[in-house]
Amino acid sequence: MPDAVSPTAPQHPPARQAWVMLLALCLGFTLSQAYRTVAAMMAAPLQADFGLSSSQLGLFAGAFHFAFGALQILMGVGIDLIGIRRTLLWAMPLTVLGAAVSAWAPGLAALLLGQALIGVGCAPAFLVCTVFIARRFPIERFAAISGLVMGIGGLGLLITGTPLAWLIQASSWRLGFAALGVGSALAWGCTWIWVRETASPATTGSAESLPQALRGAMQLLTQPHTWGILALASVTYASFIALRGLWLGPMLIERHGFSLVQSGNVALAVSVVGLFGPPLFGRLQFADGARRRRWIVGFSATLALLFGLLAWSPLAWLTVLASLVIGFGCGFIILQYADVRASYPARQTGRALAVYTMAMFLGIAWMQWLTGLVAAWAQQHQIETFVAVNSTVMALLLMGMAAFRGLPAAPAVR
Repeated sequence: MPDAVSPTAPQHPPARQAWVMLLALCLGFTLSQAYRTVAAMMAAPLQADFGLSSSQLGLFAGAFHFAFGALQILMGVGIDLIGIRRTLLWAMPLTVLGAAVSAWAPGLAALLLGQALIGVGCAPAFLVCTVFIARRFPIERFAAISGLVMGIGGLGLLITGTPLAWLIQASSWRLGFAALGVGSALAWGCTWIWVRETASPATTGSAESLPQALRGAMQLLTQPHTWGILALASVTYASFIALRGLWLGPMLIERHGFSLVQSGNVALAVSVVGLFGPPLFGRLQFADGARRRRWIVGFSATLALLFGLLAWSPLAWLTVLASLVIGFGCGFIILQYADVRASYPARQTGRALAVYTMAMFLGIAWMQWLTGLVAAWAQQHQIETFVAVNSTVMALLLMGMAAFRGLPAAPAVR
């Protein structure tokens, strides 16, 4: 991957054109956020149509994230060799194809194929935004602008709340995939029209080959502080997506007797409050990296406690309240991106962001698959499903936090 900030990167306020391009890039990220959370509203109808078990449902929800995360390094190389615009224009049609395959899927195998295609097509969606921000904006504004982008991307979560629940209830889950596919085609058109690059990265002398990019990524793994960063990266955002993208709907319906639309209303509310978290957390200023890391540990511990509350509280209103707080509080992950940005020298920033993003989304896939297995195990042993699932998420958060806190911190980077 190229350096995210070159020695000649502009250090003045970006031109209006840069903002227009960033907003166009946000459209693809917004759609990717919608795709990653469809399982929460589609879980019940998919189980009814195909007789899916809890473990199969977790596999369905995780397929997108596994494909998304596994392709991060390759997408980073694509950004280096052919640029942000061309990488998106080549990848995004797979999203449309995957939505079509999912909409007409006759069974689980086709659903998994569709989800994998969608994951590959969406793989560059957030990475292009972070690389674009790192290249075009001053370093001191990275967290704030990245938080704004995550907030905008959160609009995709609104789509998979009440609107998707209403659409599914009025027609079927298949029409939900078809509608998202149309949205992806429109996002592709906006990229083609508005996103421009003044020069191909491959002509600037900074391009890497795939073997070089992979070696660069492996070099990051030889640095002790990388492992703590990746351990926490793999569980924080994953916990929110496991709740909002998979278990929130089933928990409200099965434990508390909500209808599909009522659970969609709660999902919509969680998504709305989630819009405000990243921009606000991104505005936090820290005198040094050690203080920022202490705040990250504190927020992670609070998140774990909230999942403990979800596990054991029998009260519907408390479940809704805890879910809303989680939706807002997970915005602190933007501080983790800022920590990555500050933990490596400029020559490694691009690949560090790619490796971090890969860990984050592979963590989502792994957590959804694992919680699906836990749910199936709990049902076999007559343990309440959501006690087991939420307790598992809490434990994973505590382990990730302990690794982040206990492993060596990043040295001072200039």
